[in-house]
Amino acid sequence: MNTPAKAPLTRQQVIDRSAEFGIAVERLRFFDEADLAVGGLDEMRDYTQLTDVALRSVREPAEGLFIAESSKIIRRAHAVGMSPRSFLTSPKWLFDLADIISESDVPIFIGTDSAVETLTGFHLHRGALAAMARPVLAPVVSLIADARRLVVIEDIVDHTNVGAIFRSAAAFGADAVLVTPRCADPLYRRSIRVSMGTVFQVPWTRVESWPAGIAELQDAGFHVAALALDDDSVSLREFAATAPERTAVVFGTEGDGLKRSTIAACDSTVMIPMSGGVDSLNVAAASAVTCFALQDE
Repeated sequence: MNTPAKAPLTRQQVIDRSAEFGIAVERLRFFDEADLAVGGLDEMRDYTQLTDVALRSVREPAEGLFIAESSKIIRRAHAVGMSPRSFLTSPKWLFDLADIISESDVPIFIGTDSAVETLTGFHLHRGALAAMARPVLAPVVSLIADARRLVVIEDIVDHTNVGAIFRSAAAFGADAVLVTPRCADPLYRRSIRVSMGTVFQVPWTRVESWPAGIAELQDAGFHVAALALDDDSVSLREFAATAPERTAVVFGTEGDGLKRSTIAACDSTVMIPMSGGVDSLNVAAASAVTCFALQDE
């Protein structure tokens, strides 16, 4: 026997329940497709065209925001002190985040399912979105001051790989992640989602100049190892057995790998031995194997 679907909450029911959670009615912004049709978009500009990767990759850093998608990700961002600019949800998901939403005074945009999809460009099935203020990145020198294990990602433009690398870094105890100037944004919506929110957990910053930045790591006492198949590469197992106390491991792009200039500037070159006719791993998988091998006992 099928259970009948619950009728959506009316605006008045949403208002009444919001009051119970201490959410002021003045913060609630209801909208439907008719409102969007007459130009009701300016206040919700943070959420428009979310599926346009090229556009959002430029807009979000320039405008000082990022988008947290799903109740779980929003909670993780909130837990580390990220500041919301606004929330976007539908009536059925609003109260899943009521405890967090009630702690701020930012607008809450509440739309019908169809209106939210029209606004964002995709069906929102993970509860809610939040536009968050992008944190100011720390200088490399301060971020690495007390670090022992660093992950460096060079020019990786796939947001899925970036997110997965952060997840591995968090899981296996890397102290920080450095991303090169051309690397994809770790705070892009898909990167955050794939990382399961660990981009908020692992300290990271962007290196201003690369591969010149390798010298800065070496000056700070790091042994910089390039993950690459080279004639003089040592096996990861051998390297991990005697890895220097402060080690930075550099990962390159999926297709071309690390730049020759990067490999030349590093202190050593490390490879993951393969069998079964496989010559390389996906960069996210390689980062997981390497971080595991180098983790402190």
